[in-house]
Amino acid sequence: MPFTPFHMGPGILIKSLLQGGFSLMVFGWSQIVMDIQPLVVLITGEGHLHGFSHTYVGASLLAFFSCLTGKYLSELGLKMLKMDLSFPICISWPVSFLSAFIGCFSHVMLDSIMHSDVEPFYPFSLNNEILGIVSVSTLHKLCLYSGLLGAALFYGVGFFKRKT
Repeated sequence: MPFTPFHMGPGILIKSLLQGGFSLMVFGWSQIVMDIQPLVVLITGEGHLHGFSHTYVGASLLAFFSCLTGKYLSELGLKMLKMDLSFPICISWPVSFLSAFIGCFSHVMLDSIMHSDVEPFYPFSLNNEILGIVSVSTLHKLCLYSGLLGAALFYGVGFFKRKT
């Protein structure tokens, strides 16, 4: 995926389903964290493009980092955006943990489908059994459509909550 935007589609859908039980901000932060290593490789020209960060072991470590830092960064960001809606912004640790892990693991899964250099089960296996399970075009459409559906559901739920 060309960095983070397509990865956000499934996150928006998950947010619409879990509402306050999921942080789209922490999820988004985990997407950025996951792509730092490939960005460094693209800039320097050295290293394995989708290296250790794009394995489930690496994603686990990055999920912990994303959880710990993303909670505070997201709370600060929401306060700066003045989205505190008359109550203090606080992302619970379980929500931060779930959001970061879903973010990092879904990132590995989606990139495993389209990038031949991803070895998701390294160091246990070098095989990538889901490579090409769907075309890149179909994968992009699934990510886009999941985001559109998620946005519609999220705002639909909010609309009906206000009505009742």
